[in-house]
Amino acid sequence: MTAALVTVLAAGCGPPGSGVARVPSPPPPPSSSPSATAPEDLCARIVTHWAREVLDGTAYGDYQSMGLSNGQYGILRDAVAAARPVREQRGAPAAHEVIVRHVREACAERHRTGRPDEGAWR
Repeated sequence: MTAALVTVLAAGCGPPGSGVARVPSPPPPPSSSPSATAPEDLCARIVTHWAREVLDGTAYGDYQSMGLSNGQYGILRDAVAAARPVREQRGAPAAHEVIVRHVREACAERHRTGRPDEGAWR
């Protein structure tokens, strides 16, 4: 019985083509780690989202419940103020384009030195 067990266990360790299975090698590590989102892109993404919500009347709460800093909320207010007359004249899609452009420019300016100029929550 012991000889049969040894034979069965040894059968899993044979060379390729011998009809015996090999233990696979582990997968290679990922080639690169994901890159972090640039601060100005993150600013633009979150402020654009909430500015559209405010313009469309579906936003709730204050800037803190939106996860915005005081400075980001200022960008949101300016973008919505610029987009409202455009929405009345040319519709929501055109107003959303104004928001995207305004927010992207304002967030780029806000982070031109690599970080907000007046502290993290400004």
